[in-house]
Amino acid sequence: MFGPLDQVSAAAGDPLPAGVELVDAQDFIANDEEAARAVRARPEASIVVAAEAVASGRAAALVSAGSTGAALAASLLRIKRIPGVYRPAVAAQLPLPGRQVLLLDVGANTEVRPEHLVQFAYMGAAFCEGVLGVERPEVGLLSVGEEQGKGTPEIVAAYEQLAGASSINFVGNIEGDGVTAGGADVVVTGGFAGNIALKTMEGTFRAVTGAIRDRISSGTASKLGGLLIRSRMRGLRAQLDPETVGGAYLLGLRSPVVICHGSSSRRAIANAIALAERGVTENVVGAIEQSLQSAGVVRGGGSATSDSATRPSVLADSVEVH
Repeated sequence: MFGPLDQVSAAAGDPLPAGVELVDAQDFIANDEEAARAVRARPEASIVVAAEAVASGRAAALVSAGSTGAALAASLLRIKRIPGVYRPAVAAQLPLPGRQVLLLDVGANTEVRPEHLVQFAYMGAAFCEGVLGVERPEVGLLSVGEEQGKGTPEIVAAYEQLAGASSINFVGNIEGDGVTAGGADVVVTGGFAGNIALKTMEGTFRAVTGAIRDRISSGTASKLGGLLIRSRMRGLRAQLDPETVGGAYLLGLRSPVVICHGSSSRRAIANAIALAERGVTENVVGAIEQSLQSAGVVRGGGSATSDSATRPSVLADSVEVH
């Protein structure tokens, strides 16, 4: 746990739970700061110190509920990208009835090129298979129509590349309603559309559950009916609650990074830590690197190793976070 020692020690309790280590880091980066500049200028900030611990091998993964921009910038500058990766992508699991859907990117890159989307597809498929246990996951592109040729020029170009690949289970374009209907296990899009889609679904979940709660408590008959269905509704609510996932996974980095909401409860943080642990245990970084290499979609078109020796890392300034 990285942060001001007086605060983190009070949160951790006395004595410390087994396996917990506290690291004093008095400085922090706020949400309204320019993330890349702050990360470079303040190496003692808690998120920077934590990312450095992962980069040096002292820790295996990073979980953060602080500034998303700072977490992304610190991860890019300290942990760095997997060799051959153009851009990292924030991948969010959508807890839907009967099927989990992985949506990426949901905020790291507001502007994307076709090659970015193609890499997102392979990274998402590798994560879905390795961490979520989905065998040969179905992968789709979020677009305004199911037919080939629908969507932005970037979507159309990415479609052409993915449609001709035998190494990925590409099912074509997925419209907005197909995301929640389970049209694919992995839905790929740029960060602008992905972030709007994610926030819309989260807001809908809160609005619907709030409306159901209000209706149930609106009268005696409704309350009695609510008691009869309480156990079933509790199970459904737990299944749909975003906190069951814990956080979004930042794919494309050399170590697992999970980003949580700033308002995350202790339950959400615990689930995010478990998600990061699965990423380490299942070696999702190695699986992503192997998938990109095998498909021949690494940056530069050659092997990922040779590419990393000749090309500099993408700086955090070039990635927009929302």
